[in-house]
Amino acid sequence: MKEKLEALRHKYNLLGQDMEAYLEGLLYSRSLTYWDYIELETLLTLQKPRTDFPDEVIFIVYHQITELYFKLVKVELDLLLQESWEDESILRKRLKRVASYFRHLTHSFEIMMHGMDTENFLRFRTALLPASGFQSVQFREIELYLTGLRQLLAPHRRNVKGDTIEELYENIYWKFGNLDRRTGDKTLTLRLFEQRYDNHLLELARRLSDKNVNARLEAKLRQGQLSEKLIEVCREVDVRINIHWRLVHLRTASHYLRQEDEALPSTGGTNWPEYLPPYNQNIQFFPLLWSSEEKAQWGRGSFLDQYLQEVEGYWRMSKATA
Repeated sequence: MKEKLEALRHKYNLLGQDMEAYLEGLLYSRSLTYWDYIELETLLTLQKPRTDFPDEVIFIVYHQITELYFKLVKVELDLLLQESWEDESILRKRLKRVASYFRHLTHSFEIMMHGMDTENFLRFRTALLPASGFQSVQFREIELYLTGLRQLLAPHRRNVKGDTIEELYENIYWKFGNLDRRTGDKTLTLRLFEQRYDNHLLELARRLSDKNVNARLEAKLRQGQLSEKLIEVCREVDVRINIHWRLVHLRTASHYLRQEDEALPSTGGTNWPEYLPPYNQNIQFFPLLWSSEEKAQWGRGSFLDQYLQEVEGYWRMSKATA
């Protein structure tokens, strides 16, 4: 106890503070409770449905959970970029966590697939216009943490000659994923997102242009310092996000929005049958880690088989357990 008190005294002396005052404060402070610590009562008031359909609460809670997972991913990526990159085990640990978060997110889409009545969803979603999951800025941030703008260009803009951050950003793939299907103009969903976040995302892209995960991986690759174990976990991150995560969105959109041969538009106006398939966007965060043949089969063949086996197996297991 004496050693601990001396360590505390040293700590507060360095801060120019009086240790005895802090110890006295402990006499009067309340015990910490679980509900206070996680702000439970506040958390449970953050769901504000726009309609009386009970399934809308499910829709809101699920998307809030998704954004919290995105926050966990960003915590890992932010710490990853602060590392010296000398100890590869630390890099693998953080990237494995990122892959794990997206694995759980993909599996959790069962809530979206089977947790809402189709008829209710098709009714209450019209009250949400023009809001859309397309407007998740955290997912766009995660992409910029992981790779450079050159790897995120729309397929038909990959030969763009411009090299400035601004020129590349204007050709990023998702800016072409929310265009009016009749006129080709930007939807209100996209315009509102750009107004709110374009400056922020441009600044982030500038700050991370030579510090994002892919830039640092390619530097290690050129130096011959990239191990097979690190390559393996990086490839898993790529597949989890750019194939599995996008495919489960496509599968869920098809479940709710495809009626016979007609595809209903999403709330944001996204042409989802063209935008969501990973083989249409063909995005790899770490392109040097994939062969030409693998890129040509992106989201198809063995990639698709792996996804279907995993997700279908998980859902079968969860239903059996239930």
